[in-house]
Amino acid sequence: MGFEREMVFIDLLKNFKISLEENGERDTAMQLPLVGEIKDYRGETFEDKHIQLFSIVAHLLNMVEVKASVEDRRQKENPDMRKVEGLFAKNIQILLENGFSKSEILDTLPSLRIEPVLTAHPTEAKRATVLEHHRSVFLSFKALLSSQLSASEKKSAEARLRRNLYKLWHTGEIFIEKPDVPSERRNVLHYFSEVFPEVVPVLDRRLKYALEANGFDSKDLKKENAFPRYRFGDWVGGDRDGHPFVTAEITQETLMMFRLYAFVVIRRSLLNLIKSLSFQLHMNKAPDVLQVRVKEMKEELGGKADSILSRNKGEAFRQFLGLVLSKVPLNIERGHSTTLRKDHTDYRLRRELIEDLRILQKSLLAYGAKTVAQEEIHDVLRLVETFGFHLAELDIRQNSVFHEKAIAQLINTADLDGDHYVSCEFKARTEFIQNELETLRPFTGGNDLEGEQAKAVVEVYKVLEGFMENYGSRGLGSLIVSMTRHVSDLLAVYILAREAGLLVKEQEGVVCKLPVVPLFETIDDLVAGPQILDEFLSHSITKNTLAYQKRLRDDDYLVQQVMVGYSDSNKDGGILASQWGLHRGQQELAEIGEKHGVTIRFFHGKGGSISRGGGPTKDFINALPPNSLKGDIRLTEQGETIEQKYANRVNAVYNLELLMAGTLAKTVLSSKSKNEKHYLFDTLEWMAKKSRSVYEELILSKDFMLFYRSATPIDAIEAGRIGSRPARRTGANSLSDLRAIPWVFSWAQSRFNMTSWYGLGSTLESLRKERGAEYAEIKKAASKDPFVSYLFSISATGVSFSDPIMMKEYSSLVENDEIRNRFHSMFEAERNKTVKEFAAIFEVDEDDELFKLDSIREQLLIPLQRKQIGLLKTWREQKEYGYGEKEEELLLSLLLSINAISGVMGYTG
Repeated sequence: MGFEREMVFIDLLKNFKISLEENGERDTAMQLPLVGEIKDYRGETFEDKHIQLFSIVAHLLNMVEVKASVEDRRQKENPDMRKVEGLFAKNIQILLENGFSKSEILDTLPSLRIEPVLTAHPTEAKRATVLEHHRSVFLSFKALLSSQLSASEKKSAEARLRRNLYKLWHTGEIFIEKPDVPSERRNVLHYFSEVFPEVVPVLDRRLKYALEANGFDSKDLKKENAFPRYRFGDWVGGDRDGHPFVTAEITQETLMMFRLYAFVVIRRSLLNLIKSLSFQLHMNKAPDVLQVRVKEMKEELGGKADSILSRNKGEAFRQFLGLVLSKVPLNIERGHSTTLRKDHTDYRLRRELIEDLRILQKSLLAYGAKTVAQEEIHDVLRLVETFGFHLAELDIRQNSVFHEKAIAQLINTADLDGDHYVSCEFKARTEFIQNELETLRPFTGGNDLEGEQAKAVVEVYKVLEGFMENYGSRGLGSLIVSMTRHVSDLLAVYILAREAGLLVKEQEGVVCKLPVVPLFETIDDLVAGPQILDEFLSHSITKNTLAYQKRLRDDDYLVQQVMVGYSDSNKDGGILASQWGLHRGQQELAEIGEKHGVTIRFFHGKGGSISRGGGPTKDFINALPPNSLKGDIRLTEQGETIEQKYANRVNAVYNLELLMAGTLAKTVLSSKSKNEKHYLFDTLEWMAKKSRSVYEELILSKDFMLFYRSATPIDAIEAGRIGSRPARRTGANSLSDLRAIPWVFSWAQSRFNMTSWYGLGSTLESLRKERGAEYAEIKKAASKDPFVSYLFSISATGVSFSDPIMMKEYSSLVENDEIRNRFHSMFEAERNKTVKEFAAIFEVDEDDELFKLDSIREQLLIPLQRKQIGLLKTWREQKEYGYGEKEEELLLSLLLSINAISGVMGYTG
């Protein structure tokens, strides 16, 4: 960190110290890291309260770095917006310099669409209450840094900051019980209803200013639908893969709760408009279009309209908005909760409200209030267009094996042989499905459903069908099939949809009312993916469904969404094989789309860590294959990354702008690129195979699982209360059943962090020694090619989060000498090779800062990790001897240490 950051950080810690002293906790204040009196925490002197102190200090460090980054960007932007890499102004400048015309850029904007999808995963280590305190601390910290404060105002700001820090200190950092889905839903609702609605207007203004900075006329953005589209998705309450607590009832509650909050957001914006539009204008002098609509609304609303129009006399725009507000389907009762209402006079579709807002906008323009019409009404229109009456689109994800069992149970209900369906080859299964899809007759007819899986799938599909019947398809995302291995896994969803009335005949033919999406997760599935997609897009129901969705969404082209997973592919084959498999797979899948005249919308199942697709957004987008991004991208935001990116408005604006600006640049630049294989395809293919073999030599070695389960805190993570989802899919104690997220989490905790670098060192060494000319090309590509540069950059960062000393200390937890020494030597040798090869690639010394964590984080991590090692030893002994009460107490201490370490490192899984 630079001097200013460090100074601000230490000043913040001093405020925390004073806060503790003011509340009679001087001893604790003296033990605060970096500003207290204890410089070396060891053994018994390091208690649970110290772990929590370190956790809070880590949060404050992260907060200071966020604020410092914001200030850095502001300093660069003040003279020229185009100075900040990755944002609208800079990317538009790059496009102009590359010879693209202003009209090409403007014509692309309306076709752009980004959709972050919020998820809850087993690694979000913070309680919702703690997150709320974090927000309060940040706001009071931000206020204190203002240069406009008087002496008394500064004292008040300091007092507020100290109070908030003290509240955080006395709030439990970890979950005493596992959180349930409703609590996770409340957390994501905060972002959907409080954060994102506030930032979309800011993003629009930043785009406008960026265009002006590049010589565009701002009038170009005053046309209807001139702006790019921001959309948001949700998995909380919809994702049921390995999550038995996400029931049909939970999904129903989620859909209705999101609908309720969407109307709360809309009502709030309309009330602000009513306050704002105080223009003097009698209704009989208002523009004709407004008078005609008011007359129609009076007929619709009856006596209620007279009451509304009796208020705000001589203020026609306020009166009109009063009528609009009365059609928002909410019951508002003082002292009671807001609830949804169903009345025939209410708005049913967002289109109806948009039409009324456009009438208001035209009327204001006719009145002469151009800036109000083009800014304030524009903001509300964009809010309704973005969030609609649903807030976010809910995906339904389930595993292909779960669907398999569900269909077998449906077949049994029809007195046929369901067991044969499960045991037969994929080819025979596909033929069976094809024959079944000749009719819309369900298996069950009027019979009751039998079987746990069949009930679970059909019941949630019926919830979706009922929602569509009442409110339309907006608010519903896709039916995602995780672990898609064969086309039959996708066609099987049509059979299940048939049972719930989601497979119907429309003007296009037989269609599925919701799109079916494959999720290719493993490296082998990514290789098989293009053929699976080809067969799926060739199916008549898929063709009909894509045409139906195009008509329903009023799109200009056919779209098939394809999800790619960054987690399991990494767990399968390591970082290099995973990243190359994803890159190659996306290019080939996009080619299949082109063959069928279908645009592929890639949905990136990313996490916060490098191993799971994390990394700088700008570089991630730039590294995608040229033909894979055509203005439309979805990606998951998981666990702690949601708070890191979106906890405050300024950071939320920045991260969404990075995503949209990157999508703009990549889309326009790729529009004139040839759809060709990567120019180093053969070399990268060889490297991926070599790296995978090195990685598999490790994880498939005898006794590897024994080493892994001893040298990392995976057992404590599995026993923890971090997320509502189980850490394993089925409960089996095997590597294949372990979710990729806790796999990455546990290696990060123990500072091996092997999932982001293992296999690269040996691969580069072999390439250098055996294929000198290809090595020279790869070395050049490290600074010039977007994909190779991104891969090496994120892996080098991954190495910096590993630590040889701590790797050895965690390895000491393995009791068997031979197993401990064998595996530790493999990790040590591979890390040394990786550092050596990267140093040669980047032309730096092996002890360069590139391979080290910053000193403040290292100072915080070492005592925490040594404490965790001691806790793991004692906890495991207690478990072995069955001392239940002591075991539980130790587990809570362990979970505190896991939370604190992840806070210092800035990510979990």
